[in-house]
Amino acid sequence: MNQRLTTEQLTQIVAEVGNLQTRKEAEIEPEQVKQILQELGLPPDLLDEALVQVQRRQVLKVQEKRNRTIAIGVIAAIAIVIMGTLFSIQQHNSTLERVSTQRNRITLTQDDGSDLRNISRQNSPEVFYRVTLKDAPIGQKLDLTCNWINPNGEIVKQNRYQTREIDKSIWDTQCRYIIGSASTPGKWKAQIFLQGRQLSETEFEVK
Repeated sequence: MNQRLTTEQLTQIVAEVGNLQTRKEAEIEPEQVKQILQELGLPPDLLDEALVQVQRRQVLKVQEKRNRTIAIGVIAAIAIVIMGTLFSIQQHNSTLERVSTQRNRITLTQDDGSDLRNISRQNSPEVFYRVTLKDAPIGQKLDLTCNWINPNGEIVKQNRYQTREIDKSIWDTQCRYIIGSASTPGKWKAQIFLQGRQLSETEFEVK
């Protein structure tokens, strides 16, 4: 051997030679194994079959360890996905909880910017409940519910609809209802809900 070695390499070689010697000393020759079996009163001719069984068990042990490692990895991956999904849902719900109303008005079809408080049943006008949302989640669509409640407390009309994809945090939405000539006169209410949470309510008089 002409290759020059460093002190670190020499240390590693000495350790490796020691390991090889220990392993060799621990090995038993087949003839010695047969002799031991005979001394124990066991048939030496079963040595080969016993060796196959031992090797098979060793392979199974390695395979079981590998399967456990894979199973742990799969479980960990599933847990990460579940945690990520829960976090995403929590973030989504938190975003929706911040949504509120900035302004809400009752108008007719022709909106002049005013807020009507008195509606005449004459000519069965179509009434609009116009609501301006703030902190609306950009890039999402909101599922809204609008209730029209008569003076008896009955929901005479319920609008369920989804907004377009929101592109600004201040967002206008609306629902509508026709006040017919047979509608009950008195104080009416219009309400807007987001996933069961009431965002706004407005009262108006029907005459």
